[in-house]
Amino acid sequence: MANTKSAEKRNRQAQKRRARNTNVRTTVKTAVKKARETIATKDATKTGDALKDAVRTLAKAASKGVLHKRTASRRIARLTKAARKATTAAK
Repeated sequence: MANTKSAEKRNRQAQKRRARNTNVRTTVKTAVKKARETIATKDATKTGDALKDAVRTLAKAASKGVLHKRTASRRIARLTKAARKATTAAK
């Protein structure tokens, strides 16, 4: 429990940030899930669009500080690799 005005303010700020970070993380998970589902279908055009969206959301989360930049980079690389493998196997 906060005892001072400044501690109360920091607590309010932390709650706002926590809510914002949760929302961003949820958006990232949804985008990655959609990308993985479209990769499984092996449809090149849908896969490209879903991958683009997932990469954008991961990069944005990293720039906001919700995800570490290397974590985002690793996830982007793995998604891209899976998409490339799926589309080349379909050809």
